[in-house]
Amino acid sequence: MNAPTDSHEMDLAPEPQRVDCSVLVPVLNEERSIVASVGAMLRQRFPGRLEFLLVDGGSTDATRELLGALGGSDDRIRLLENPGGITPGSLNVALAHARGRWVARMDAHTEYPDEYLARGVERLEQGGTRWVSGPQVAAGHDHVSRAVALALSTPLGYGGSRKWGSAGDSAPAEYELDSGVFGGVWERDTLLEYGGWDEHWLRNQDSEMAGRFLAAGDRLICLPAMAANYTPRSSLRSLWRQYVQYGEYRAKTAAAHPGTMRRSLLLPPGLVLTALAAAIPGGRLSRLARAGLGVYATALVAAAIRVAGDADPPQDAGLVPVVLGIMHVAWGLGTLRGAVRHDPPLAAVAGTLGFTGLAARLAPPPREVYAPSLHRGATAQ
Repeated sequence: MNAPTDSHEMDLAPEPQRVDCSVLVPVLNEERSIVASVGAMLRQRFPGRLEFLLVDGGSTDATRELLGALGGSDDRIRLLENPGGITPGSLNVALAHARGRWVARMDAHTEYPDEYLARGVERLEQGGTRWVSGPQVAAGHDHVSRAVALALSTPLGYGGSRKWGSAGDSAPAEYELDSGVFGGVWERDTLLEYGGWDEHWLRNQDSEMAGRFLAAGDRLICLPAMAANYTPRSSLRSLWRQYVQYGEYRAKTAAAHPGTMRRSLLLPPGLVLTALAAAIPGGRLSRLARAGLGVYATALVAAAIRVAGDADPPQDAGLVPVVLGIMHVAWGLGTLRGAVRHDPPLAAVAGTLGFTGLAARLAPPPREVYAPSLHRGATAQ
């Protein structure tokens, strides 16, 4: 992978101002949503001074022009560049230039509650954790994205991940997460201590970092009061591509950090292998595989029936089995691809299946975090 080129700040404030919390925002070709997204971020109610570091990853649409207008309208906005274009590189550029004691990651396609930052910092100050985040709540706006949101509200959609949720009255005040995380709030020195985001992870970079936190004994805390609305993909093709990438980089994360593997993550590649077995003509294995696929298809229909009452309009529920099937098969194929392209997650699989001794023998050695954009940005500050 080519390393990102040197980054530089697009605007320079005449005099540095004291900052309490820095918000890191990677952007790329966001002309349709960037103005509304940043406007929502600027509504954060925080007892201190904020800065918003918007890092353009080489946009080819009107995003850069819109960022320039935004930067001229509010002195809390700082505009940075990351010509390398990858998300972890943009996050590292922002982290290197951040001036606040606290930092938070925000994404352009997510709507955050107005007290997201304040609640996150307040919980960090209480101690007992160095990573605080909120649940990811899928909120669609068209037929496909609404169906994806419905699918993610089912056990077949969210699997064993606890990051998917809501801020309802029945939710606990807080709970712990595994490596399934959605952004977060940290102390800046903590992220620097951990080496920032690893730029070998084009996707799943938060989970890779979470693997490092968990291996060091840190607790990851989720506050339902920090629930943020995430907009799912609006086409089945883009959903397929997204989940293939998710599966690939989840496999890569599990290979580097075996403790991040959950049993539910083995089900999608198992489904793909079952489908391949079902395609073999004749034989007992083929018959068993086909029976298994029949049970799976029934479960998909049952999931759609389960969420039908929440569908608005009702026909959105009819697409849920298709969406779930795409998620599972794409993730499964991505996982298998990741095992081939990257190191196979042998220790993770062994540990998940209960072979702890074998998992210990197969465990990978410690590895360095690859974060060239963080170090370049720090020297250019």
